[in-house]
Amino acid sequence: MQYVVANRVSVKAEYRAEFEARFQKRAGEVDKQPGFVRMEVLRPVNDDGVYVVLTHWADQAAFEAWMKSDDFKAAHTNPLPKEAFGEGGGLERHEVVISAETAP
Repeated sequence: MQYVVANRVSVKAEYRAEFEARFQKRAGEVDKQPGFVRMEVLRPVNDDGVYVVLTHWADQAAFEAWMKSDDFKAAHTNPLPKEAFGEGGGLERHEVVISAETAP
């Protein structure tokens, strides 16, 4: 059963371009992790919304291994300053019950 982690991040308007640029320039280490399926960064449409970073994993163990890895630590060095972030947010963890896509 696929495992999905949603990281909800409230980013203040003046830091949004830098927040997005950091994902665009990321090292890509998560892509190499065993059990990694895909990642999506969702931009809020409303000014008061939050970004949602979705990572899809083969299972919970794969995500937990990523969280404990040296690559995870390296990917999270040099973060944006604390004042870049608003209140709220956090991690949400889910197991996929149903998934549907259009056929290619």
